[in-house]
Amino acid sequence: MAEATLRTLPLDRTRILNWLQRYGVYAGVAALLVVNTVITPYFLTVENFRTQAVQVAPVIIVALGMALVIGTEGVDLSVGAVMALAASVTALYLGYGLLPALLVIALFAAAVGLANGALVAFVGVQPIVATLALMVGGRGLALVLLPQLKDLRNPTLGSLGSGDLLGFPYLIIVAAALAVLLAFVMRRTTFGRQLLAIGDSRPAAQLAGLPVRRVLIIVYVISALLAAVAGVLATARLQASDPTSLGNLMELSAITAVVVGGTPLTGGRVNIAGTVAGAVLIQLLTATLIKHDLPPSWTQIAQAVVIVVAVYAARGRGKS
Repeated sequence: MAEATLRTLPLDRTRILNWLQRYGVYAGVAALLVVNTVITPYFLTVENFRTQAVQVAPVIIVALGMALVIGTEGVDLSVGAVMALAASVTALYLGYGLLPALLVIALFAAAVGLANGALVAFVGVQPIVATLALMVGGRGLALVLLPQLKDLRNPTLGSLGSGDLLGFPYLIIVAAALAVLLAFVMRRTTFGRQLLAIGDSRPAAQLAGLPVRRVLIIVYVISALLAAVAGVLATARLQASDPTSLGNLMELSAITAVVVGGTPLTGGRVNIAGTVAGAVLIQLLTATLIKHDLPPSWTQIAQAVVIVVAVYAARGRGKS
């Protein structure tokens, strides 16, 4: 009887960890919704949900790109700098029209992603080192282009940040559309399968004849472009370009959302739905603490606890 019990304990622990890794983020979101319904005044209002969704939309967009990068066993620390760069370029080129400004922003973002991908795929630099260099350089370039905050009073840009379609803000629609698109890419396309194979084992993928370098470059370009989209949307919502603070610590928020959402840092798997839920979880946790007048330091501590729990739940699962 005792031996049977001892044999059962590790199995039960494994099942619990597996469950946490797969569904813990959704359970966490549900728990926060229930707790806030009970203890937070005016939580169950349309305006509150709209506010939370608008605030989390840029994080979701950046985290989606981060999930692809982490799926290749990499990381992109330059996403916050790309957001700042997008804000600077928006202020400089918006006078020519929104579409030309967006095209220039896309070129800047693609250049950053191409540089990141080339350093990782061709030069062999570790992703954390390559993207750290672009993180510092990109933020510096953003500040060179626009050294200080600049108000933007453009009706078209303003409608992008505050407008809605059938009651749904454009920010939420863009984030949802990108999540659906990337979920399709990862599940139904050859590119998605190649990405996961590279993350599972890059040497094996090379031996199998997969276009490893091309896929890596595309992944980092996608990550940069999504960060630029988030930067434009955040700038549109604020009606101001602030490269000094926009995107600060966004890379950490995105990595947190990805890890909490069930995508392992060891690569080989990408959980798009979990990434979205992870971003929502962090947003709800932050909002809960703020609404109850707790200082920002408690928010950082709470996020750290969530990360530790998520990493512990993923321990030992590797790339499975």
